[in-house]
Amino acid sequence: MKRHLFILYILHSSLLATLAQAPFTALEQQKISIETPGLFEQSDAFTVDFSLTNPGDYSFPLPVGKAEAGKDYNVNIFTTEGDAVKAMFDGTVRMSWNHPKFGKIIIVRHDNGLETVYGHNRENRVRVGDEVKAGQTIAIVGGDETGVYCEFALMVNGARLNPEMILDLSTKRLRLRTLLCRKDGKKVRVTTIDPDPWDTEAASRDKKERNPRLTASDPFGGNKKFTLNLGSLNDNAWCYPLPGAKVISPYGGRGGRRHSGVDLKTKPNDPIYAAFEGVVTMSQTFYGYGNCIVIRHANGLESLYSHNVKNLVKVGDRVKCGQQIALTGRTGRATTEHLHFEIRVNGKSYNPDLIFNHTTHQLRKDEVTFYKNGAAPTMSKRK
Repeated sequence: MKRHLFILYILHSSLLATLAQAPFTALEQQKISIETPGLFEQSDAFTVDFSLTNPGDYSFPLPVGKAEAGKDYNVNIFTTEGDAVKAMFDGTVRMSWNHPKFGKIIIVRHDNGLETVYGHNRENRVRVGDEVKAGQTIAIVGGDETGVYCEFALMVNGARLNPEMILDLSTKRLRLRTLLCRKDGKKVRVTTIDPDPWDTEAASRDKKERNPRLTASDPFGGNKKFTLNLGSLNDNAWCYPLPGAKVISPYGGRGGRRHSGVDLKTKPNDPIYAAFEGVVTMSQTFYGYGNCIVIRHANGLESLYSHNVKNLVKVGDRVKCGQQIALTGRTGRATTEHLHFEIRVNGKSYNPDLIFNHTTHQLRKDEVTFYKNGAAPTMSKRK
């Protein structure tokens, strides 16, 4: 009896130590549905733009499993015994314990405001407070008498979100669309404000109801490639985003991680300008980008500007080439004030050097061909 009490004392002491050290309250560590502190502190709405997600930023929880939509917006992903459960996005483990209903369960809170739930695990491999990366193994799949599966769910502010708003369960792909999460009293209303480029019906409706010259999300138009002749653009049709800047980090590999843009530095609070005319499709705080702006352009490109100390435009604004859109800062993951600048085509980032000469701050007068299969762009000189 004394031995049992001693073991219980040790376990209780260990639990108290864990609760004291973890970045979440005891209630957050034990209650599945709970509000996210500070989520709507600055605004009653926020957006999550999944078109900005790089391949390494997302993983389906069980890549080889068969996913079926269940009740109450859960997804049952059936697989074989011993398979690894993966974290969907980068985040911090909020819960990892043995729940009376869902067995060994893990909840990860993400920087984008969402939470992911992984239930009925055989073994949890992360603890509360652990920082996890997308695709990292966090558990070994378990299940019950009905089979081997993971019960997966998405939440925002403690409420379940229809997973098919952002996931194609048949292909396991992330839908490249934007979610609008708006607080309405004690509830959160979640809608999409951008058509999914894989949704051909929505794309067709978009062309009829809106201006396709400025809002078309797929510049390939059903073709395998598209060519942009930079030499045909007038001087008043482009603008270097940060005049007087120098490159402090180029596009490509950096510290073992892929750098999807180029870092440009001048001084704090310098004006940032729109590279081309277009429509603002994002203006918010996003992951490590900090204050971030994305503009979709008529020429088929998208441009991204991040780490801003202040955004001066909002979603839906039509901006002119050379219009001031933000001020340089160091929000998000940044060690100094600078502009992180990206060029994207159909959601995929490319080297901005294809478009601009960062030494002369001039537009290149080349013809650039982009390929839908992701192959490297080709360039030819144009006069």
